[in-house]
Amino acid sequence: MKTLAKIACIAALALGLHTAPEARADVRMPVIFSDNMVLQQGMLVPVWGWADEGETVLVQFQNQRVSAKAKDGKWMVKLKNLKASAEPETMTISGKNRLVLQNILIGEVWVCSGQSNMEWPLNRSFEAAQDIQKSVIPNLRLFAVQKARSDEPLSDLKQPWNSGKFAWQESSPQSSYDFSAVGFYFGRALQEARGVPVGMIHTSWGGTPAEAWTSRAALEANQSLASILESGDANREKYLAAKAAYDKAAAEAKKKGEKAKGAEPRAPWYPGELYNAMLAPLIPYAIKGAIWYQGESNADRAYQYRTLFPEMIKNWRKDWGQGDFPFIAVQLAPWDRNQKRSLEEITKEPVESKWAELREAQLLATRPPTKAGMVVITDVGDKDDIHPTKKQPVGERLALAARTLAYNEKIVSSGPLYKNMRVKGNQAILNFDSVGGGLEAKDGELKGFAICGEDKKFVWGKAEIVGNTVVVTADSVAKPVAVRYGWADFPVVNLFNKEGLPATPFRTDDFPLTTAPK
Repeated sequence: MKTLAKIACIAALALGLHTAPEARADVRMPVIFSDNMVLQQGMLVPVWGWADEGETVLVQFQNQRVSAKAKDGKWMVKLKNLKASAEPETMTISGKNRLVLQNILIGEVWVCSGQSNMEWPLNRSFEAAQDIQKSVIPNLRLFAVQKARSDEPLSDLKQPWNSGKFAWQESSPQSSYDFSAVGFYFGRALQEARGVPVGMIHTSWGGTPAEAWTSRAALEANQSLASILESGDANREKYLAAKAAYDKAAAEAKKKGEKAKGAEPRAPWYPGELYNAMLAPLIPYAIKGAIWYQGESNADRAYQYRTLFPEMIKNWRKDWGQGDFPFIAVQLAPWDRNQKRSLEEITKEPVESKWAELREAQLLATRPPTKAGMVVITDVGDKDDIHPTKKQPVGERLALAARTLAYNEKIVSSGPLYKNMRVKGNQAILNFDSVGGGLEAKDGELKGFAICGEDKKFVWGKAEIVGNTVVVTADSVAKPVAVRYGWADFPVVNLFNKEGLPATPFRTDDFPLTTAPK
């Protein structure tokens, strides 16, 4: 018996297992902690992990020595008063074993998330070869979250700890090459402007709806979002039934030496699953804020997005426990869903637009007092491609917005924002905020303004800049009731301020929308 027990113990050790009573769990860290990371300055910085029950874990960083006892297998300490520093530091974590993390900087940490336009890599972006070549920036650090889905919140990311590509890396041609282009350009611009190290945590997935990035608990707490959960559960049942039928047919075909007929069903996106797998494991890593580029997958439910999007922002802030941290969104880029049409066809007459309604929902969700922001990119879209490749202006405008929203710099960081309208005779006179040095029409006369009378039938108007206002008229509209600007999937517009930032599309009316519940 002793010999058998000894053999069993040796076999267990060979498999990397532990046998009681000698079982011992090494101190472990979440994936987000690795060499080359950036820690957030100016706030409490949680450092956490796992260890044996009751084990004392000591964290040493700079001149701080902070310890905690593991409870329920988990431990956490908080570092205080970290000041921005580009001097590489070392962190030591000691318990029954010892971990050493090196080349750590202190500065600003931002999360970049969303769907494919945030995921879009630097190497596929417009004229990025030189930017990749010059991306050796030691004070810019990049972290890419591996894609994963989960029905329940995970305690850690689904990737090996401190493992090559999926660990913090210094910016270089190798690490920036397939990193989020928007995230890279934002981080580079912010690092240059602030003069401190910047860390970018990229967690996005193409084609995903906002509800996948929102916790199920947050969705359940808002009754007006119940339909999202109901449809999500119904889609899951349909998928599971279709997958079971496909698997059965495939197994039978295999027995006959044949291939399964048809394509394997694809799992739909479920509410909360990306929050669970790609966001929850990052919390509560100390961050300054988040940038977000998403909305295409929710465009057919734009009116619902008015509630869903701010609920998602609220959910992130509540769970992170850092108050109302800055959250900056990118408004949808222009794109013609009826692709390959000419500009003449697109601009023939004003029409309803679900994408315009989604842009409005983004604007409403990020206006004061939400402590959020939004950047407009009506000038860098691609009529025939939902993925415009000009990502540098997007990242740099996000950095401008961050400099005002997060760092209180006194700079112009937004294009003109519609404020109000008054009517004088046949004129609709529009006032704006964020005019900066003044309004201007880029490349000729103003475009993209539609006007209507009491019949609510919009026609293209003639628009002129008068001081810091825009005056809109139309021969067929004697008494204006409403004006819309850029209200299209692919808005052809050119109102800017003199700082070169475009005005956001808007409408002055509150007429029923195509995506509103009937």
